[in-house]
Amino acid sequence: MTAIQEAQERPRGARLPRSARREQLLGAAQEVFVAQGYHAAAMDDIADRAGVSKPVLYQHFPGKLELYLALLDKHCDALVEATRTALSATTDNKQRVAATMEAYFHYVASESGAFRLVFESDLTNEPAVRERVDRAADLSATLVSQVIAEDTDLPEAEAKLLAAGVCGLAQITARYWLSQGREIPHDEAVRLVASLAWRGLKGFPMHPGEQGSEPGSEGDAEPAAE
Repeated sequence: MTAIQEAQERPRGARLPRSARREQLLGAAQEVFVAQGYHAAAMDDIADRAGVSKPVLYQHFPGKLELYLALLDKHCDALVEATRTALSATTDNKQRVAATMEAYFHYVASESGAFRLVFESDLTNEPAVRERVDRAADLSATLVSQVIAEDTDLPEAEAKLLAAGVCGLAQITARYWLSQGREIPHDEAVRLVASLAWRGLKGFPMHPGEQGSEPGSEGDAEPAAE
């Protein structure tokens, strides 16, 4: 049962532990912001969705921006952690690429639609929002670049540029896939995009024994770029 469902079953104004109330309010705010965007959403809507009075809402969040930023922090952190988990799940570089693509597709495919707060916000002109989104993108790219730099002879700046390209590819293709009604099955979409990314990355010189691809796997017969 979600926090919103629990709230709907409680009498209006019923007391909850502070941490539980905060999560409930964040859940309600997320639904409203995803559906309406920041500018069209009202604190009244969020309070009604959570089943609380506006004073209760303001006890936890002094304003709409603070509430939005708390949600943004939560979902930016989730994206970075998903990237970290994908990269640490294996030492095989081809599988790392696929896992990273899967992390982004899974993030975008979530029924909550929370990715829209990060990638499609209507508040990107707000410095605090832009800083958080840029920071999440940079942290994710840094995680990927560390793997690229460790496994190749590329300088740090070049590894970071490639990593930004990998994360950008994952994010844009996942959002496009979703906008097209998931016409291609999830696993197949991930495989296609991961194959594209890997075909580019595997052309860079790797340290001996760190090619990270399986003999006979797709595209392994192609010579590395020189």
